Amino acid sequence: MPPLLEVRELTIQFPQSRGTGQQRSAAAAPVPLVAVRQLSFSIAAGEVLGLVGESGSGKSVTSLAILGLLPPAAIVSGEITFQNGSADGNRPTQLTTLRPDQLLQIRGSRIAMIFQEPMTALNPVMRVGDQIAEAVRAHHRVSKSEAWSRAVEGLRDVAITDPEQRARSYPHQLSGGMRQRVMIAMAIVNHPQLLIADEPTTALDVTIQQQILDLLNDLRHKFGLAMLFISHDLAVVSQVADRVAVLYAGNLVELGAKKDIFYAPAHPYTQGLLRAIPTLVTDRSIPLSTIEGTVPPLAQLPAGCPFEPRCSQRIAACAVGLPPLIEVTEMHWARCPVVNHPRL
Repeated sequence: MPPLLEVRELTIQFPQSRGTGQQRSAAAAPVPLVAVRQLSFSIAAGEVLGLVGESGSGKSVTSLAILGLLPPAAIVSGEITFQNGSADGNRPTQLTTLRPDQLLQIRGSRIAMIFQEPMTALNPVMRVGDQIAEAVRAHHRVSKSEAWSRAVEGLRDVAITDPEQRARSYPHQLSGGMRQRVMIAMAIVNHPQLLIADEPTTALDVTIQQQILDLLNDLRHKFGLAMLFISHDLAVVSQVADRVAVLYAGNLVELGAKKDIFYAPAHPYTQGLLRAIPTLVTDRSIPLSTIEGTVPPLAQLPAGCPFEPRCSQRIAACAVGLPPLIEVTEMHWARCPVVNHPRL
């Protein structure tokens, strides 16, 4: 059975002003900034793929490319194939070739997204119930009263108490956790097949964060949702994902089942991230391990592996060109020539 969503060799570039970020003459042509390079992954129906990376690694840009929400200046190449994305629901659809009006039929209906920062994503001058009802009427020919009823039911689905009353509230009258639940209700009210959750727990305290994770897990099973769960927090991803993709400077560096990524990481970057996470048995008298150096600017990425300047295990091949993905074990991939090198 083909995957619900398949991304192949996705590359996203943005033009930059002449001379910005690089030392070059005024006569030189500006080089586009590569935000995502040759990214490939797939998501099966009902599966959760965790997309992990630091700020600026290309996580959110990838999600916006899937939904066709990148600015017009963005240069996108590669393929994004969505099953059941056609009007009759029977044929795979190449999302990057759709017209804006065709994307509107899929966005919010078959593919939905929970955006970061619900306080800025929600309209401050509209009642939250009206905002959810608006999402319903965008894809269904129903009356205002029917759309309102579905909005209230959506709030009930995300475990908001007294949903009839809360639907009449404005965003500023709700707590951060409740605003996040409203965003989730807006995303699932049309029962999509794929839900993209972009940092859904970032601004929440630990208790509310766990409640949101439990809610997403419940909704996943209730509606048979597939999810692309985006986060910089490995601990959060470990609770929700079936498989994990690790990004670094716009490049996929490792992809595999959750158990492979967390218990047998192959790429030096993934290994460094996991070593830097404190646990209940961490010796507090010893400083935590850190990854030396910083992420290179997009305008100054090295020719080879982007992690090569910071990698303690690098070899000469790492600096020559972008390494290919190597299958370390079955369905566990790493973009690193060192994983099969005799030094390890």
